Amino acid sequence: MRMSEIVILILIGFLGGILSGSLGVGGAIIVVPALVYFLGMSQHAAQGTSIAFMLPPVGFLAAINYAKHDYINWKYAAVLSIIFVLGAYLGSKYSVNIPARTLKKVFGVFMLLAALRLIFSK
Repeated sequence: MRMSEIVILILIGFLGGILSGSLGVGGAIIVVPALVYFLGMSQHAAQGTSIAFMLPPVGFLAAINYAKHDYINWKYAAVLSIIFVLGAYLGSKYSVNIPARTLKKVFGVFMLLAALRLIFSK
């Protein structure tokens, strides 16, 4: 793994963790598109890697299926997993102090932007 890849993974993991901890989103909405756009992974490999880094709490059985097809970059998953935990902690510390109404609106805007990106991307 190159240093530039590690830096990108740290940024993706941290942002995913922050958004997961503060808005309850992260893996699919942040990490998968970021792996595709910034690291050039295929959609399958990005999804497999995303599931793999969330393996303990979420996707053990799903990760097995992706691994059978060689769609997991285990090095990327390891870096993302470590940094995601830190980001999730910091995001949750921040979001518990945001009024529910504001948090709901931020979440809605974020989901809308993510949906528009998916709809209008190539």
